[in-house]
Amino acid sequence: MSNIVAIAGRPNVGKSTLFNRLVEQKKAIMDDESGVTRDRHYGFSQWNGKHFTVIDTGGYVTGSDDIFEERIRDQVKLALDEASVVLFMVDCHDGLTDMDKDFANILREIKKPVFIVANKADNPDLEMQSAEFYGLGLESNVYTIASTSGSGTGDLLDDVVNQFEESDDENPEEGIPRISILGRPNAGKSSFLNALLGKDRTIVTDIAGTTRDSINTRYKLFGKDFILTDTAGIRKKTKVKEDIEFYSVLRAIQSLQDSDVCIVMIDASRGFESQDMSIISLAHKYKKGIMIMVNKWDLIENKDSKTTEKFKKEIYEKLGNPLSYIPIIFTSVMTKQRIFQAIELAIEVNDNRTRRIPTSEINDAMLPEIEKYPPPALKGKYIKIKYITQLPTRTPSFAFFCNLPQYIKEPYERFLMNKLRGYFNFQGVPIKIYFRKK
Repeated sequence: MSNIVAIAGRPNVGKSTLFNRLVEQKKAIMDDESGVTRDRHYGFSQWNGKHFTVIDTGGYVTGSDDIFEERIRDQVKLALDEASVVLFMVDCHDGLTDMDKDFANILREIKKPVFIVANKADNPDLEMQSAEFYGLGLESNVYTIASTSGSGTGDLLDDVVNQFEESDDENPEEGIPRISILGRPNAGKSSFLNALLGKDRTIVTDIAGTTRDSINTRYKLFGKDFILTDTAGIRKKTKVKEDIEFYSVLRAIQSLQDSDVCIVMIDASRGFESQDMSIISLAHKYKKGIMIMVNKWDLIENKDSKTTEKFKKEIYEKLGNPLSYIPIIFTSVMTKQRIFQAIELAIEVNDNRTRRIPTSEINDAMLPEIEKYPPPALKGKYIKIKYITQLPTRTPSFAFFCNLPQYIKEPYERFLMNKLRGYFNFQGVPIKIYFRKK
């Protein structure tokens, strides 16, 4: 990631709109309310054959005691440190403001190419008025654009990519396992990510709904290379009243669908609730690797040697037999208790999800079990399973070839599934069985 373009400026000038246009996806949440974007948001773009990374940032406000605006300033400064080019966005409708001048002072200190991007230049009069932004005193032309329609962005990008000597990879994240961190609001998802990284990648407060966008972070650990995605807390539909939270939840669900493994985080002090079950059921529906991470275990008082097993038993009773394959780990992000074991477990679940078992091994293990406990006869007809093979699918799927596949019922399918799990490690992974005619 040598070619990095950071989009920065005061709140509500259209940074996320331009970001979405450059990455050609609606990744960042857009709203007329200021301060919607809080964390750094990364995407990939290309222009004239050159690929580069784009960072969307929150609105930079100086002299504010608001807890979010203070943390956003820290996130913006981190983005500026990473960037090789900065797009300083201003608003033609509002003209030159004191906040623009304050941010220009910040940019003078970083000694990097800065492009003044005058957004919302929707008509010739506004384009003419944009000349006032030369008063910022930065060594940059003023590029007038309308990020909503894309007008003017071509001229801007022509000059931006000229700053790059070489092209980055088209998508450096292609093919890398994705692990998403999901759960209800305030379960500790962002704190978990920050604890793993050893730095404040995302903003953390005690206020529910702090994280809005889904934030991807490339991370290498234990010799593995994967992408961690911090997501917004998912509440029940009936409790979601604001548009911003609605879109935050949509982004979280999209991250679930895009992931390989889902870490479903539960607040130990609140226990396993119906919304946790809904998230797990959704991950199971989309055939994702799943693990349950019980966080804030340090807040449980009067623990003894049986407390963990009791808590586990209660969760498994609520999950039911079809979801009993999901592993559970007890952690405390605050004290960093077992957080790295949690990531090791997520990596193991991903390995289980991608495991391919030779046909000979499957048949050597399963055919003797089938011979001991054959499928029940139906209508006087005996079912004979000849052989088994694993199918070339993204998640573990097995084909059982037999003479009368239509007569095999669900209880015997569960028996075969349990045997497969017993012989081969598919912890945390939903598996599928198909019966085909030989």
